[in-house]
Amino acid sequence: MALNKNIFEEKKLGQTQDFGLLKKLIPYVKPYRVLFAYTFILIFLITGLELVIPYITKIAIDRYIVPENSIRATAETPKGRFLSCDLSDPDISKIVSARPALFQINQNTALIAYSRLPDLPQEAVATLRKNDLTGISYAAAWLLLVVIINFFLNFIKIILMEYAGQQMMHDLRIKLFSHIQRLSVHFFTKNTVGRLVTRVTNDTQNMNEMFTSVLVFVIKDFFMLIGITIVLFSIDWQLSLTVYTIFPFVFYASYRFSRSAREAFRTLRVKVAEINSKFSETIGGMQVIQLFRQEQANYKNFKRINNDHYRAGMQQITVFALFMPLIEMMSSIALAIVIFYGGQSIISERISLGTLVVFISYIRMFFRPIRDIAEKYNITLNALSSAERMFLILEDTDMLPEPTDEQRSAVPADMKEIAFDHVSFSYVEKETVLDDISFTIRAGETVAIVGPTGAGKTSLVNLITRFYDPTAGVVTFNGTDIRQMKIADLRSKIAIVTQDPYIFSGSLRNNIFTINAAVTENKINEILDASYCKSFIDKLSRGIDTEMTESGSSLSSGERQLISIARALAHDPDLIIFDEATSYVDSETEHKIQQALDNLMQNRTSLIIAHRLSTARIADRIMVIRGGKIIESGTHDHLLTQKGFYYRLNQLQG
Repeated sequence: MALNKNIFEEKKLGQTQDFGLLKKLIPYVKPYRVLFAYTFILIFLITGLELVIPYITKIAIDRYIVPENSIRATAETPKGRFLSCDLSDPDISKIVSARPALFQINQNTALIAYSRLPDLPQEAVATLRKNDLTGISYAAAWLLLVVIINFFLNFIKIILMEYAGQQMMHDLRIKLFSHIQRLSVHFFTKNTVGRLVTRVTNDTQNMNEMFTSVLVFVIKDFFMLIGITIVLFSIDWQLSLTVYTIFPFVFYASYRFSRSAREAFRTLRVKVAEINSKFSETIGGMQVIQLFRQEQANYKNFKRINNDHYRAGMQQITVFALFMPLIEMMSSIALAIVIFYGGQSIISERISLGTLVVFISYIRMFFRPIRDIAEKYNITLNALSSAERMFLILEDTDMLPEPTDEQRSAVPADMKEIAFDHVSFSYVEKETVLDDISFTIRAGETVAIVGPTGAGKTSLVNLITRFYDPTAGVVTFNGTDIRQMKIADLRSKIAIVTQDPYIFSGSLRNNIFTINAAVTENKINEILDASYCKSFIDKLSRGIDTEMTESGSSLSSGERQLISIARALAHDPDLIIFDEATSYVDSETEHKIQQALDNLMQNRTSLIIAHRLSTARIADRIMVIRGGKIIESGTHDHLLTQKGFYYRLNQLQG
């Protein structure tokens, strides 16, 4: 046994435009546009408050800590830094009168050099600068108030965004799940379980993180960058212009980073899905792997996939490891320019100390969102890569077409016949599975189909249940092409009992009866008796409400088949299809299953896919299929007298 080394193959993605992907998400955003509108208003207010904080610092420095007028020299005073004191204040006048040598008096104003302030008592200095101290207190109070308001606005913003994000992802996950359920069986033959699970779980979660963690920050950062630019140029356009000469290099580095990181993340998402798919396959096939001693081969296969994931992850890390230090270096260069040019401007008394401080603060704020781009871009690329994969599924049209209202025909209340009229079918183009098949099954008739493996028996069932449409010819229900009937209505008339029926996790009750069906206890007991399920169900801890594990692994093969028969009885179909339901059980269980099948077949049309000819003997008519064609048809005895292919099969199994 050779394990498939190519178990998972994603579609090769082209250079999908990110804005195109975001455009596809608009329908999921629309229902919550009011919440987003409130959020954007909050973002605008929060950004404004954050921009105010450094400016309050500038005011505190220039007006109160190092008053701007104390830096300017005048014609009447020598160069230096002087504190201006108002002599109309009695407390100040008293201090000046006590130490006149330290002051230069000019009418109602007294000037004292900052270098002479240490010569005064601390209380006197506090009195002289009481207006500055009051101003600093007001500045600190305003700063605290801004921070508190900012805190509450951020809290409200996060609540709104998380609520909107969770609702959008809920809608997207429901849409994805609903769409997957409508896709044809062919879709599931080419897509592994792990891949689809990744789309509905991990990928939708990545989208949630983008909406709640990135979208708001991107808009906020955009407002922040514009706001900082406006404020800096309004304070001093010359210093701003000098500093902004470095930003073209910053934006170019960000652009190059985004292109490299996008490819790394696309590769990483594919490898994550491959790992999920391989792990899911390994768990599902663990018995086979261990039985045929394929642990080592399976390990090597998984190791290869994991190494590919590791290399993709290292590629991503390398991109970020180069980008982050580069941005830090450019941030330091920008600060160096501010200090160098701003320091010269202070020395030449062109700008104030507060202006230099606020420039340093704003430049640090400017680079903060650019530094954050690593984390945000990580989430964004994860989300966009996930969006690409999800929309590949949502845009997949591999589903059987439903008839329009004009084309639709109602499914008759009672089935009179189901017929194949010159039907041909191929799963793959030019590889014919069924070739010009024609036959009719009438109401109440039991028909068996026999033939070698690969002859096309299961394909007939797939066409009757409309899991596939014929390549040529038509399948009719009471003379009406089943393609003109609603698929759900058609399948409501059909039930299948397979060799290995699927049992869902959940209670046995929900496995047998439709979840929303109102079924009386008498009806339940009647169905359980008819299907020979009651004896073993009553022995379970909670009876029919016993919870089942995945695939019903706690039940025997025979018990699962009896459950499948009970499910068919509860469905009350017109047509029953049996896929050799007694292939894997012992004689005693086979007898129970046969009795249950007899109960199920009463007053119903039956189609039996028979692998053992002993099962086919009970049929009213047997059709022998070989190479995609019906080569013989008749009763068991009639076919034996013909001594054709059926006769030889009977001899081999006899």
